[in-house]
Amino acid sequence: MLGTVADHSRPLRRAAAAVGAVALIAMAAAPASADNGRVPGGLVLAPLTSVAGVKTGSVVEVPALFANKGDKAHEKIFLTYQFSPGLASREILPSNCTLRSNDIESNANIVLCQFDQTVKAGGVYAAEKSLVLKVLDQALNDRVSVMLSNYDPVPEGWEKAWPGTGPAMQLTELPSNTPVGDGDHPSQSPSGEAEWDSTSMEVDAVNTADLQMALRETSRAGKTLTLEATFSNAGPGEVKHYDSETSLTKFQFKAPAGTTVTKIDNRCDKITTGSYNCVPYTHPNLVVGATDSFAVTLRVDKAVAGAKASVSLENKPRPYDKNKKNDTATLLINKGGDSTGGTGTTNGGTSGGSSTGGHSTGGGSTGGSSTGGDGSTSSTGGSAATGGSGSTGGAATGGSATTGSSGASATGGNLASTGSGATLPLAGAAAATLAVGAGAVLLVRRRAARS
Repeated sequence: MLGTVADHSRPLRRAAAAVGAVALIAMAAAPASADNGRVPGGLVLAPLTSVAGVKTGSVVEVPALFANKGDKAHEKIFLTYQFSPGLASREILPSNCTLRSNDIESNANIVLCQFDQTVKAGGVYAAEKSLVLKVLDQALNDRVSVMLSNYDPVPEGWEKAWPGTGPAMQLTELPSNTPVGDGDHPSQSPSGEAEWDSTSMEVDAVNTADLQMALRETSRAGKTLTLEATFSNAGPGEVKHYDSETSLTKFQFKAPAGTTVTKIDNRCDKITTGSYNCVPYTHPNLVVGATDSFAVTLRVDKAVAGAKASVSLENKPRPYDKNKKNDTATLLINKGGDSTGGTGTTNGGTSGGSSTGGHSTGGGSTGGSSTGGDGSTSSTGGSAATGGSGSTGGAATGGSATTGSSGASATGGNLASTGSGATLPLAGAAAATLAVGAGAVLLVRRRAARS
């Protein structure tokens, strides 16, 4: 049984773990080109079918079907599964599979299965059992990636392993005319010794996530006023914040009448005088409880009765967010004609208690640096974040695949197929690779060098 950890740093570690998994698959997903020294390989992995409408508490089964279209046999084959934080293993793994991590067991997000059996040239094979993943309470927009290789692809630093204790899983040979497809980008090292291919699928769950804005006054001295705008995800779902196809979630800050913005977080871009677009929390996933705070310094130039500052989420579709009332927050700066005014109130979400100008609860990063606003210019800092999503490993039950499309299935929920699973876009792969560090970057190249 996987352990539980009551630790505030856990979401950040899970985020970093998932980025490592994404980078792992990303290296295999990159197309062959003269730039990276790769050439087409013979190991071809059949596509997966994405699923939608999955209910939390249900399970998703991930099959693996592949062909060896090369001209040589392989004595050993590896199937590597990675998955995001809304999915987890709750079943016993086969003895030839291990849960892998660079952290604690409950944060593990890789399952590596090794098959010590000959895969002959021209043969078609399927994993005897599908990987079974439970859909957790925080599931919303999740992903499973699968890599096929003739070597162990897990990068250095991910040596922590929890071996399965169930009966060993075998590869089942299928008729050679079983449809498999052309794979994503089947590749091999220049020597031809290392070969790999990969694919992925989306798992969209029926769930909600409440994104909130809050605004409060933190200090007032004479004509200088400091505010704190806070963006947060109250859950229960984790939101895909950014990938190569989805823009970052933004919010707009508007200064109250009669004031000048003299300093604002450097993640905010000026639209017009007193109006800014701000980009919070640059992790790929907004984990439940994540918060991000932005400091704004104002100079009160003129007393305007009823002057209010406001923050509001950008006007874009968020079908998972059913509570629109806390998408906007306002703060009364001046109750009457007196320029000193009052402290005001907010009608948005809670501020979450994070420090001024920084983040986070549940997703941790750096931040809080500021740059000049409408008036004087101040020094800039760097608000940066890395990370992604993480999860726990998988198990296996079910039967072998016998069709050309490795269609993932799910039980306990109302499923609707959304087509073949798309492989990771290269832009997202590059970002993930940078985040995880040299270990994953050198993954394939290290293998190629050894060959």
